[in-house]
Amino acid sequence: MYYMNNNIKLFYEIYGKENKKEILILPGWGNTRKTFKSLIDTLKKNYKVYIFDYPGFGESLFPNKDLDIYDYSNLIYEFIKDNNIKKPSIIAHSFGGRISIILTGLYKIKIDKLILIDIAGIRRKSIKRRLKTIIYKLKKKIVIFKKNKLKYLNDLRKKYSSNDYNNLNKNMYITFKNIINEDLRKYIKEIKEETLIIWGRQDSDTPIKDGYYIFKKIKNSKLIIYNKASHFVYLEEKDVEKKIKKFLTN
Repeated sequence: MYYMNNNIKLFYEIYGKENKKEILILPGWGNTRKTFKSLIDTLKKNYKVYIFDYPGFGESLFPNKDLDIYDYSNLIYEFIKDNNIKKPSIIAHSFGGRISIILTGLYKIKIDKLILIDIAGIRRKSIKRRLKTIIYKLKKKIVIFKKNKLKYLNDLRKKYSSNDYNNLNKNMYITFKNIINEDLRKYIKEIKEETLIIWGRQDSDTPIKDGYYIFKKIKNSKLIIYNKASHFVYLEEKDVEKKIKKFLTN
């Protein structure tokens, strides 16, 4: 099914039955609804579950304009209003966490419970990151001495850019930069809902220190860490589904 708002087309699916408590699943950047099939199968017996393909991924085409995190968040916000969804629970992974932070910390929508899985949204200007940027810019300048300039620049970009950036369609580069440059820490402390934070200690995309930071800032929260898991802990640890179901039920 599709939802249209502000000339942006959003693909979504619904699982479960009517008259059940509602859950929104907000996937990570580049991930589609398909990676959550197991979790949906666990939840749909007792809940009405909504899951989305963001613009640019899955069945949702990217619009003919650049976006930022507030455009994505507003799209979900309007979807909730237009579909008369009352006090849902939210399950968010990675990029979906950015949206959930804005929905709850900035827009302050009324939700039941919040589950954050290895979420993004904390932007630190570390010395290591600054040094990496400087080296990248310096190496770009010597392209004039290279015979195959295009290949050199492509190889350089692949080496110094994240996997998310390298896997983008060309028309989404500015949107991606808009999103990752936005530091959402100012909204995290405004989240008041009961929150379950799940993290993989081996996560190299969103480090474990981010999980500790969020746990410290959200007073009504619980942190569960899986020592051997990475950024996709919900796919690697079957126990995650049990923890989520228990948290939603209690």
